[in-house]
Amino acid sequence: MNTDFTSARRARLAGLSAAAALAVFATACGGTGGGSASAPKDFSYLTNTENTTVKTALTTLSKGSCADDNKALPLKVETVPQTSLDQKLQLLAGQGALPVQFAAGNAPALTDQLYKSGKIADIEAELKKLGVLDQIQPAALSTIKALYDGKVEVLPYEYNIEGIFYNKKIFTENGLDEPGTWDELTAASAKLEAKGIQPFAASGQQGWPLTRLISGYLYRSLGPDALKDVKDGKAKLTDPQYVKAAQEIADLGREGYFGKGVGSIDYDTAFNQFLTGKSAMFYMGSWALTNIADPKQNTVGADNIGFMPFPAVTGGKGSIDQYPSNVGLAMTLGKKTFDSKVGDWVTCIAKNYGSTALKDQGSISGFKTNTPVKDPNEVTAKVRKTIGDSKQNVLWFEALFSTKATTVSQTNAASLVNGSMSAKQFMQTVQDALNSK
Repeated sequence: MNTDFTSARRARLAGLSAAAALAVFATACGGTGGGSASAPKDFSYLTNTENTTVKTALTTLSKGSCADDNKALPLKVETVPQTSLDQKLQLLAGQGALPVQFAAGNAPALTDQLYKSGKIADIEAELKKLGVLDQIQPAALSTIKALYDGKVEVLPYEYNIEGIFYNKKIFTENGLDEPGTWDELTAASAKLEAKGIQPFAASGQQGWPLTRLISGYLYRSLGPDALKDVKDGKAKLTDPQYVKAAQEIADLGREGYFGKGVGSIDYDTAFNQFLTGKSAMFYMGSWALTNIADPKQNTVGADNIGFMPFPAVTGGKGSIDQYPSNVGLAMTLGKKTFDSKVGDWVTCIAKNYGSTALKDQGSISGFKTNTPVKDPNEVTAKVRKTIGDSKQNVLWFEALFSTKATTVSQTNAASLVNGSMSAKQFMQTVQDALNSK
């Protein structure tokens, strides 16, 4: 969770170039069984330049816990800018020269194309052979399978859950308990608004912090398959129960709970509003813990920040312990280069990466932390415990959408909450984009 390239920014960027890249991938990856040459001479690793977390942790492991594995197969890191990653992978895939390990592109669809063309290892099978599948947190494994149609195509070097961070001091001063239901949340928001306190900070400019609220309501009201049903054609976003979810979020905007001019608020500004005490709540992922732990950014203090799940919807089929989650920019392994020496490296990573990344960089991964690491604050401890206890997680609103539908959804989210687009219009517009593919 490095501050220079957070998962939030990945969520904004993921998929923007995916449609064009996927078409080229399909051509480059035609046929099956292709890949890099066997018997690699080094543990080559390709990632985006902006993400320093994984390469830093792997470098640390190469000099420590995995030193013997590194001696047998030296770590070799190559980086490219995020905007050039898909193009680089396309080129390497076409040449049969993919590295041993690599960031697998900006959208699950791209990764899946590589997997289906025989470029990516069956990671679940390989981890089982190595006896380290149990080193992945169950919630992270659930998230990966949800993204890749039941398959494990990537490793969870980063793992994030999402929920509502809140200012405990503001809540206490206004006699508010942590809301457990949607009705309690809206009642608390009304009370705060009446006292001149902005209930929520959110970025309408990015859009996804608002659409995440729609999916939150959908998962609580309709259950964990709410958006999978849309993908599978069993439901449409224009169905009444789906429109109701969009209407509930639109109502928050109508009541002024996001403050003025939410459509022009960018991610960093919204974050600053919350960390400086100008809003009471902030829906965000656990990557925010890095910012929360930074006293230069967080003037209200980490001890004053709480974390709660998206609340329950009365009579709904979902559960509040089903947290939206993601694995950041996915990292995967080539099929043709996965030999015994690579297996030794992967075994060492599975057993040691979680503790190393958390201790050195405060980064929560989907690997278990086998060496105890002291949490910097209470909210981090709570999030880590939540991740460890989670058994089934869900995705975000656009996770299973096409690139076009993702763009349409996020660019129209501000219009939904500022009243210039009705809930029915919003969902129809996104559904039309899904239909067009």
